[in-house]
Amino acid sequence: MNSQVEDIRVDFVTGSRKIGNFCWAFILLSGALGFSTVGFSSYLQKNLIPFLSAEQILFIPQGLVMFFYGIAGSFISLYLWSTIWWNVGSGYNKFDKRKGIFSLFRWGFPGKNRRILIQFYIEDIQAIRMEVQEGFLSRRVLYIRMKSQQNIPLSRIEEYSTLEEMETKAAELARFSKLSIEGI
Repeated sequence: MNSQVEDIRVDFVTGSRKIGNFCWAFILLSGALGFSTVGFSSYLQKNLIPFLSAEQILFIPQGLVMFFYGIAGSFISLYLWSTIWWNVGSGYNKFDKRKGIFSLFRWGFPGKNRRILIQFYIEDIQAIRMEVQEGFLSRRVLYIRMKSQQNIPLSRIEEYSTLEEMETKAAELARFSKLSIEGI
């Protein structure tokens, strides 16, 4: 999603609040609770899960390992839920022709560096760069190429589903900022 006024263009970037992250966090939490419950039921020698007999699983080593896996999965799930809650990675890219400044803003993890704001002069930008790698793990990323040959990513790897969508976005940015397009 973007917003464009005469001299200012703002492109919003989605962060961690994606359907895939919600699904993975839920699957991890469910699996972790299952492993922890099986490990705990083997310790108590009681059937906390009706379709699984606790007598078939010894606490040492199987029950203990399953309980450990459950705890580890819970921590990973907590991490994913935290990134979703804080919406890590979301923000915006802002081209301001009046001031001659390009601003890149992202939300990070809580702390003193939660707000990440990087600003460049538009005159220091050389081009809009597209990187495309097709195949099993395809990769389509838009960058800003600085005159110092540094590439600054404007999008996530999985943001563009088609090459045409990426080319359209790059053309809009290049047209607005009067820059050339590199890549492909």
